Amino acid sequence: MLASQIGYYALIIGLFFSILILPVSIQNFYSNKNLDGRIFSISFLQFFLVFLSFLSLILSFVNSDFSNETVFNNSHTTKPLFYKISGTWGNHEGSLLLWLLVLTFFIFIFLIKSNNQPKKYRILTLLFQQIIIIGFFLFILITSSPFNYLFPVPKEGMGLNPILQDPALAIHPPILYLGYVGSSIIFSASLAGLVQNYISKAWAKHIKIWILTSWIFLTLGIMLGSIWAYYELGWGGFWFWDPVENVSLMPWLCLTALLHCILVLEKRSSLTSWTVILCIATFTLSMSGTFLVRSGILNSVHTFANDPSRGIFILIFLFILILISLVIFFIYHRENTKDVNKIYFFSKETSILINNWFVMYFLSVVLIGTVYPIFLEVMSGEKISIGPPFYLKLMIPFLIFFLLFMSIGPNLDWIKSKNLKIKYQLVLLFIISILISFLILKNKGLTSLNNTVLIAAALYLFSTTLKDFFSERFINYSQRVSHFGFSLLILSILFNSIFSSEVITNIKVGENFSYKGGTIKLDSIENKKINNYESIIGNFRLIDNNNNLTILKPELRIYNTPNTSTSEADIKTTLFYDKFLVMNLVKGNEYFNIRYQVKYFMIWIWISTLLLALGGTLSVFRRVNEK
Repeated sequence: MLASQIGYYALIIGLFFSILILPVSIQNFYSNKNLDGRIFSISFLQFFLVFLSFLSLILSFVNSDFSNETVFNNSHTTKPLFYKISGTWGNHEGSLLLWLLVLTFFIFIFLIKSNNQPKKYRILTLLFQQIIIIGFFLFILITSSPFNYLFPVPKEGMGLNPILQDPALAIHPPILYLGYVGSSIIFSASLAGLVQNYISKAWAKHIKIWILTSWIFLTLGIMLGSIWAYYELGWGGFWFWDPVENVSLMPWLCLTALLHCILVLEKRSSLTSWTVILCIATFTLSMSGTFLVRSGILNSVHTFANDPSRGIFILIFLFILILISLVIFFIYHRENTKDVNKIYFFSKETSILINNWFVMYFLSVVLIGTVYPIFLEVMSGEKISIGPPFYLKLMIPFLIFFLLFMSIGPNLDWIKSKNLKIKYQLVLLFIISILISFLILKNKGLTSLNNTVLIAAALYLFSTTLKDFFSERFINYSQRVSHFGFSLLILSILFNSIFSSEVITNIKVGENFSYKGGTIKLDSIENKKINNYESIIGNFRLIDNNNNLTILKPELRIYNTPNTSTSEADIKTTLFYDKFLVMNLVKGNEYFNIRYQVKYFMIWIWISTLLLALGGTLSVFRRVNEK
């Protein structure tokens, strides 16, 4: 109880300091002095108090303090210590407090690391960021306090959702939030840059490290969520266009476009308007995702709550932020024509711009697919769900051209390309890619024109990025690694979707099931009692047509608190494919429903995503060392 009280009052005092920093900053803005040291002190106190509040919530979970409503709703005495701690942010209230903690930490770091930037720009960035921070303070204290008191004090808690009791998901939200919150700094800095007419090469060089940092964390966060969904939810794949998956993908797409636009701004002082718009859009999409998840509008396994008051608060807050950003943009934006040269078609900047258009199209498809069912239900009462066919049908034709432009773009020069030798090499690689694609698909009996062209485009991107590693023309190793990782990711996804197979059937102990690829037999069932759940383990033998034997042991877990069950897949991973098996009870008889899949290139999807993040990390370190 004491920890909860400390956490609550720390939040209130933190709000006081967040408001106090406004007049101090405004006063310093109009003075001729350097940045006031009081701003650093207050900013640190703000962060420290939020950290103290978050630490108090962790202690409440660890000590199973059920006088705290958040602890009562999301913990239990039998829950392992690791999941008691991760349960701190595995709920609506705790996750928002984590958001606030990262917000206050990032602005403090920004103030420290931006000492070579103009004073007024730093202060304005702080002021815009404080508007967001104060909004989150009020949101937590008014609608989502993690320190509400229960009386009489319950003897036991309700427990954490079992599907959230997983190591990957324990670290997935914090990493994802680092990506989301990083976009708030980008948002605030872009508005400050507009007001000060500072959107320039110098600003681009300064803000790029924040864009990279946000993009890296968002990439890793999405990857961890995808891995968790793969083995924990029993979906048997890496992406299912779940609405909350989509709301994390949209800011990532926007950040990816922004990351490439900032290169053009840094090199040529071009695309200033588009860069600022992407800065605003990235944060808007992050906040919109928060609104959709926290309001309970989205029907998803990720959804935290179904409380209209929370959704209304975020919606009003988001409207205010968008309105402020649009007013500032239209009043203060001035296109910087200095050092802007004529843009040629065969140039790197043109290629980046074209690929930006493609990325925005993909983002629009995801956005429509996510929000259209919501609007349809509001307008007509009709409920629909939009699945993979919708997204694939609209994206794949454009994906081919996107991959081709991405293959060619890095090989072009800034301003204008004149190196015909490289172009001839690219043509040769394209012909080779088509031949390899045709031979691969012919071997699998899948020689459709669409698949051939799509695989060829992916192979073309892969071959051109691989070629870059052996080219003296490129000195940016971080770009090489990221582009190679992306090419490997696309290729792995395509091979996974085209070559994977699935078998679904009902089976009982001692029974064999034969299918095109081999035989499945359920030998026996084991029952175990483990900590806070009971386990039913199936012992399966799988023999393929080449008489290769694989033993898989999928599991059913039955939890008492809360009373629910989960399916734990068993996965045999090899270099080129996974054997995936999940089972569920069929009510009313002794049969088990099983789903057996052979998923190609799964491990390469995770490896390629890590390469993407590694490329961004190398770029961050390179820029830090340059400074």
